[in-house]
Amino acid sequence: MSSTTTAERPPLTLGVKLLYGMGAAANTIKQRGVSTFLLLFYNQVVGLPPAMVSGAIAIALAVDAVVDPMVGQVSDNFRSRWGRRHPFMYAAALPVGVGFFLLWNPPHGWEQQALFVYMLTCLLVIRVFDTFFELPSSALLAELTDKYDERTSMIAIRQLFGVIGALLMTLAVYQVFLRENPDGSGGVTQREGWFAYSIVAAMIISLVILASSWGTHSQIPFLRQPPSRKVTFAGMAKEMGETLKNRSFLVLTVSGMFMSMSLGLKGALELYFSLYFWGLNQAQLSLLTVAGMIASVSGAALAAPVAKRLGKRNGAIIMFAGAVVALVGPIFLRLIGLMPPNGSTALFVILFIDVILNGAMAIMTGVMLASMIADVVEESEVQTGRRSEGLLMSADNLFKKLVSGVGVFASGLVLAFAQFPQGAKRGEVPEDILHAMAWVYLPVILGFYSIAILGLFLFRIDRKTHEDNLAILRARAEAEAEIEQGRPPTLP
Repeated sequence: MSSTTTAERPPLTLGVKLLYGMGAAANTIKQRGVSTFLLLFYNQVVGLPPAMVSGAIAIALAVDAVVDPMVGQVSDNFRSRWGRRHPFMYAAALPVGVGFFLLWNPPHGWEQQALFVYMLTCLLVIRVFDTFFELPSSALLAELTDKYDERTSMIAIRQLFGVIGALLMTLAVYQVFLRENPDGSGGVTQREGWFAYSIVAAMIISLVILASSWGTHSQIPFLRQPPSRKVTFAGMAKEMGETLKNRSFLVLTVSGMFMSMSLGLKGALELYFSLYFWGLNQAQLSLLTVAGMIASVSGAALAAPVAKRLGKRNGAIIMFAGAVVALVGPIFLRLIGLMPPNGSTALFVILFIDVILNGAMAIMTGVMLASMIADVVEESEVQTGRRSEGLLMSADNLFKKLVSGVGVFASGLVLAFAQFPQGAKRGEVPEDILHAMAWVYLPVILGFYSIAILGLFLFRIDRKTHEDNLAILRARAEAEAEIEQGRPPTLP
């Protein structure tokens, strides 16, 4: 029997949509810190080998991936006066914030092995409890609205908050907490400043989680409640298997896995390319962060219209391919000698425009893919008779996180292969090392992205399919209501 709502839903207000979307900032601020700064911090500032740092990140991702489906399945079947999702969301606020603060404040004077265990423990706490918020919060979308286009617009709002939050915190790192001095001293490779960053970011993460949870609390009476039943572990495992056999879901999962490997590799090496390959200073990185904000607003604004015109799948494929070209194009052109030299105005202008193009198309891609996952919920319910938003979202995250660790771990191997020096200074890394890093990076990331794009061609849920699924579910609900009232059902 499918789960049911407890009351007739009124239209969603703008306030609910905004507070729901705000929740993404908690995850992206955390994720941006880990993916962009953690390798650099523990390698260049604390002094751990890059393979050790990337290995800890990969282990934490793998553990988190195992936890995800359990949290998803439990939250799908959880019953409380606060519904299925909100108890988990509220519980995440404090542990995630505390874990994030401790991550950036490792003890002084510890041996490398002890620092590795410390970092890994902090990462595990952050990852596991972040799942308690991010997964149920993401699963709420399919419950808040079943409208094909409204889902896309709400995800666009969520993506906008997520990206803007992460970029603002990144800008604060470059210009407030770890500002580079005019003589080149200071900056992100110095330990001073990371304490202030960690405490401010941790407080924002916790407050955003609480605010978003509270902002959607009013919707609890209108959310679906699972049927009252006894669920055994074996029964739960069987239901998980039935749900995850959905073809549309499997297509998106495989595509998402290769995308995640690419993003793990890209995120870990992004700052290395910015500082050493392009020779940018932190003032320029701040301006590129502003370019990222422009891209975020543009991408979020254009995602829904583009998806409506082209369809979610076709729009995602086209925007995805464009984002990849914008990402790898400048690096390839530099390797064949067609980019302006480091330090030139022309180079920075090209990179600024490229960040806008890449970011806008990447945002549109992410919005459409998330909306496509939400549309799988109704197709799965048609096939299984159960609402499994949490399980689908968690399983999607599971495979992505498992393999994104591959990308993060690969970043350490790329640096080791290129023999990248520890304690490196901008402008002092030999060109042959930088080119070796780039020549290994490009084919790997292009291969991952190509498979991810090709997989999307197999996705089959379009607007008509979604409307058909909703019609089937409405007919079932009416038939169940007639049976409860003692009348024969009118289902064909």
